[in-house]
Amino acid sequence: MKKFYLSFISCALLSIVMLGWLIDTFSQHTHQTKDEFSVQSKLIAGFSKQLANVPTSQREHFVTQLANDFKLQLDYKANSTLALPPSLLLQMHSADGLILQDKKGFYMLYSDELLHPYHLNMRLDKVRETQQRNDVLLTLIFYSGLCLLMGFIVYPLSRRLTVLNNTAKAFATGNTQARIKVSHFTYIKDVELTFNKMASQIEKLVAENKLIASSLSHDIRTPIACLRFGVDAALATQDVKKIKQYLFRMETDLDQMESMLKSYLAFATLEQNANKLTYSTTNINDYIEQIVQQLSPKVNAEDLKITVSACDADIEADLHWLARAITNLISNACDFARTQIHINIKINDYFLVISVEDDGPGVDKENFKNVFSPFFKEQTHRNRSNQSYGLGLAIVNKVADWHQGKVCVEQSKRLKGACFKLYIALNKT
Repeated sequence: MKKFYLSFISCALLSIVMLGWLIDTFSQHTHQTKDEFSVQSKLIAGFSKQLANVPTSQREHFVTQLANDFKLQLDYKANSTLALPPSLLLQMHSADGLILQDKKGFYMLYSDELLHPYHLNMRLDKVRETQQRNDVLLTLIFYSGLCLLMGFIVYPLSRRLTVLNNTAKAFATGNTQARIKVSHFTYIKDVELTFNKMASQIEKLVAENKLIASSLSHDIRTPIACLRFGVDAALATQDVKKIKQYLFRMETDLDQMESMLKSYLAFATLEQNANKLTYSTTNINDYIEQIVQQLSPKVNAEDLKITVSACDADIEADLHWLARAITNLISNACDFARTQIHINIKINDYFLVISVEDDGPGVDKENFKNVFSPFFKEQTHRNRSNQSYGLGLAIVNKVADWHQGKVCVEQSKRLKGACFKLYIALNKT
């Protein structure tokens, strides 16, 4: 929007200056640069000089003849016929004469020493109305031109807002893939990009909710069926020992269902934490060592060896969720590794790159992208953990997205198993 404000103000100022200059130039060409009565003043002064050479008895006739020849309303009268104060009578002897105005027009009175005590009286029609009409016309031209030039600024904005409105309506009707094709020549590029980002997040949430609903309805069938079998079996037998066995199994199934529901609900509400990130700075080497130390019981239980290659640098991130993501990657490696895990930390120009490698069976190439989808579990090998619901790597993917980064998997060149790489942006925008 900053681009729009600057363009609008610049265009408004430029329009006012240019239109003002053009109208002023036009006005100068269409109006006389001298006083509008200057010609009449010279004309009546010339008449007075000619009239001075005419005998007094013939002057009135001569003035009548001049009026007819030049088609003027010209009279020759005595000063005594004028009911004017002495100051105005003296003004008749000036070079421009005395100009009087009434409702119909003007009177130019002129006299000098040769005509005294008489004067010439020239009737002049009004010309102000024509000038006023020209002024009104120029004013209309100015504002019309200003509106036209403003239209060049407002029209593209209006068109892009229409595109935004239509796309929003399409999205609201259920087309979650509706997006705005961002143009380079737009004043609201930031708004359009923000809308597309919002639409993508909503589409992702809708897809995840659908996936949660379908996965939950599928996974919960097994414990429910086991519960139904346990209840029927317990009701059908009179053996107290067997009833206790069935109840114990049912309690196990209920614990599994409770754990499943907690995991699903936790993932469903995970996106709410995206706007609650708290960034802080820490040394990455010490940070990784603390996480590895916390996971040492699980590592020792699986009889695994972990090596770390870190760099002495500071990183700014939400340390809680970053630790959650790294913990999930290491725990996932512990579930599949045979003997060893290697963690490598490095920093390039834009990202902190955390690599977690193991010597396990790895991930099939066709599943490189699927492993980060919620509830995805490979069928080619079984996880050692019987409480896995395929959410660990999905959480890692979300944490990477929150930090403007990404996560990917490939085959480890060092250990020949899986190699997960977590990218965390160094500069947050």
